[in-house]
Amino acid sequence: MSVEQHNDPLGDRLSAALRETAGGFDTDRAALAAAGLARGRRLRLRRGGAVAGGAAGLALIGAGGALLLPPGQPHAPQRASAAAKPKATPTAAPVTGDQLLRTLEHLLPKGRTSGQESRGADESPLGPYAHVVYDDGKGKGAVGVSLGRVEPGSEQARQSTACPDKTFTPYDHCSTGMLPDGSTLRLLQGYEYPDRRVDTKWWSAELVTPAGQHVSVSEWNAAAEKGAPVSRAEPPLNRAQLKKLATAAVWRGYVDSIPQDRGKPTAAPSAPHAVTGGRTTLLALLPKGLHVVARSQDDTDSAYAVVNDGKGRSLVQVNVQADMRDVAGDLFGADSETLANGTRVAVHQGPGEKGREGVVMWTVDTMRADGRRVVISAFNSGTQHDAATRRTPALTVEQLRAIALSPKWDQVR
Repeated sequence: MSVEQHNDPLGDRLSAALRETAGGFDTDRAALAAAGLARGRRLRLRRGGAVAGGAAGLALIGAGGALLLPPGQPHAPQRASAAAKPKATPTAAPVTGDQLLRTLEHLLPKGRTSGQESRGADESPLGPYAHVVYDDGKGKGAVGVSLGRVEPGSEQARQSTACPDKTFTPYDHCSTGMLPDGSTLRLLQGYEYPDRRVDTKWWSAELVTPAGQHVSVSEWNAAAEKGAPVSRAEPPLNRAQLKKLATAAVWRGYVDSIPQDRGKPTAAPSAPHAVTGGRTTLLALLPKGLHVVARSQDDTDSAYAVVNDGKGRSLVQVNVQADMRDVAGDLFGADSETLANGTRVAVHQGPGEKGREGVVMWTVDTMRADGRRVVISAFNSGTQHDAATRRTPALTVEQLRAIALSPKWDQVR
């Protein structure tokens, strides 16, 4: 068991994610002893935060209709910041796994710990982490902390501490704010599974300092993140205790001890061209008679709208990507269509979010002759994690096709 995991819909630059090796990041717990799971979880919530900022949770469709999900490594180039870079030179010997465990156990309220796991700063590019099963006398709960760096002021830093959009990530409480020292802290009380198929709760704290130090704390109301029965009503630490644990100054020193090549931020060295117009274009192209009940906040190349035609809510998502000709063979198979102007079109109709019976997703994937890709999907549910609200999506395949092929997308640059 560990602190890192989850595959969730994309919420960042999908074009870059597609160019990476496709596949989920349900990491084998036995094989990696939880390596990579905290990072995956942070990516999941960063994607949710990006959705709150306007990026779509759009799943990419590959050949044969298979979902291409982002790998568990950094998922997309982030916008680099002109702000000061985080410390790259370790100020002390790399923190060891044993040190992390002792610190975590010392900072926890009085109780018993077991199931200790840890990894030091010099052991893996995935970064240092520590995990214990903690029991305060009211039942066992897993608690873990992982450390790393992000580029100060970058999109990644913002997304790490932004509350996710409930259209894609359900939760009971989320708050984000600035501390007196300039650090940003997000406290989130959510669930291990977005569809709530089990009652495992997952609460977390994400701290990003002005220097780019990133502290991530997670806890569950079970002895393991997955595969263990719920052992208490809520995770063991309340919000105040979770904040106290995440803001402990000792973690920041440990971050500074991470070797440069192990703890460098995942931000891109240069900022990509800002893209605008996705939301505006999507809303303008929606068929008449649809009431828009929710929409993405920012007007970027990834957008969504939740519509209702009087028969129930339906989520519609779109993503515009630049030159994607290098993966055209993976996206458009023998059953795809090529129009007279060279545009390729693929249609996919299949199940939606895993675990939600009756939820379907209809997708029209298009690529212009110059490689510009416009992919749009519609669901028969208002979110990707809730039960179906209607028999079919509010838009037909023909309507999705008309939207995707509209020349108005050429203005989204």
